[in-house]
Amino acid sequence: MTRLLQAVLGTCLIIGIAVGDEPAKTAPSVKVGDKAPTFKFKDQTGKTIDLAELFAKGPVLVRLTCGCSGCDKELAYFQEIDAAYKKAGLTSVAIFKEADDKVAKYAADKKINMLYGVDTKGTSWTVFQTKTMPTNILIGKGGEIIHIAPGCDTTGFLAKKVSERIAKTLETSAVDVQKKVTEKR
Repeated sequence: MTRLLQAVLGTCLIIGIAVGDEPAKTAPSVKVGDKAPTFKFKDQTGKTIDLAELFAKGPVLVRLTCGCSGCDKELAYFQEIDAAYKKAGLTSVAIFKEADDKVAKYAADKKINMLYGVDTKGTSWTVFQTKTMPTNILIGKGGEIIHIAPGCDTTGFLAKKVSERIAKTLETSAVDVQKKVTEKR
């Protein structure tokens, strides 16, 4: 019985050490209040854009996205956000996880007029420590992460909440992007 107890305790100790070491190997999630990670990407013209340079000028909405049907349906809301708050100082950036040629065709078809880039390797998802697509990250002037909105919502409700948070950050009136897109349809 003593040997069995020693074996069980020894096994638990080994498992506990292994499990206890595991969290130290993985990076913690990026969260609200954190300094935004540094990240560079190529925009639609091939120019290298430094995210830190963007948020040094004002707030930035980073949208990690793709051209799937859900992201496609949400695109109108986020283009409306870009149009609504650009003059107030917001920079919107969509980073696609598709091939350059596919994104170029998609952008032309959808008449995307906001800043966007391509990240086929998914580096931005690693940098922002997310696996959720899409994920929207609002970064304040100076680089503090203000809001994170992961997931897809084709009704526009999520975009409306992001819009309200942007308005609060910019100290301006909120634009009901959900309503504006619905009215255009």
